[in-house]
Amino acid sequence: MHISAKADYATRALLELAREPARPLTCEAIASSQRIPFRFLKSVVGELRKGGLVRSQRGCEGGYWLGRPAEDITLLDISRVVDGELLTLRGESLATLDYPGAAAALPDVWRRIETDAAAVLGGVTVASLLSMGAGDVPRKGAA
Repeated sequence: MHISAKADYATRALLELAREPARPLTCEAIASSQRIPFRFLKSVVGELRKGGLVRSQRGCEGGYWLGRPAEDITLLDISRVVDGELLTLRGESLATLDYPGAAAALPDVWRRIETDAAAVLGGVTVASLLSMGAGDVPRKGAA
């Protein structure tokens, strides 16, 4: 499994927004705080907005806020918004993957890995990440 820079930056941006939910943050502030390239972050935040994970307001009082409560945003949500399919094989979905002969069981292994990864990512929320210490593995509803 490959964790993209987009997914990492998106998660870090959402954590910044969740840390201070009462006030909007600009992309400049998030980029500076998390040491993320501003131009790349601007694109990622645009995808998060389209996916409903952030909302925005223009103007001098503007910026970005979470689009949903931090308890309702999982790492799986973030990954799917910015990257689409969780796991692919040569850019193709695993759903219809089929091999003949000796390799017939292999697609089921790939699909199980995808299912297990989705379960882990779906069990970690932005809120749980904020409340944990280094080395903890948060679970949805356990924060």
